[in-house]
Amino acid sequence: MTKVLFVCHGNICRSPMAEFMFKAMVEEAGRAEEFFIRSAATSSEELGNPVYPPARRELAKHGIGCAGHAAHRVTRAEYDQYDLIICMDNENLRNLRRLSGGDPEGKISLVLDHCGRAGREVADPWYTGNFAATWDDLSEGLAGLLKELTE
Repeated sequence: MTKVLFVCHGNICRSPMAEFMFKAMVEEAGRAEEFFIRSAATSSEELGNPVYPPARRELAKHGIGCAGHAAHRVTRAEYDQYDLIICMDNENLRNLRRLSGGDPEGKISLVLDHCGRAGREVADPWYTGNFAATWDDLSEGLAGLLKELTE
């Protein structure tokens, strides 16, 4: 089983969108039993909070639910527990590398690294308000990730 953790700043917008989108994608591909998928934050600002309403609405527009999500902060132990830790932006990447002691196992990446857009960040819709653009970026990056993991 491949364990994937998606990470953003607060775990209420981008990373839970990625979590629930990727769950839907692997389910649709008939591969759900091959994956364990979760999300987390690098900060403690939103701990316990559900998915931010505009992110929840964007997921719902595409038929994806996100019930039961509660934001939590990534831990050092999670670095050891997951096979891949997929970040939304370079700040998340730096924070995870510090937490993990420099990513000794090479399991941390940006989501858009998986679709030929290496080094590019998913813009934070908390600031941009553009949840559709976040959906588009994540759709592209997650499709590339799924292809990498299933071929």
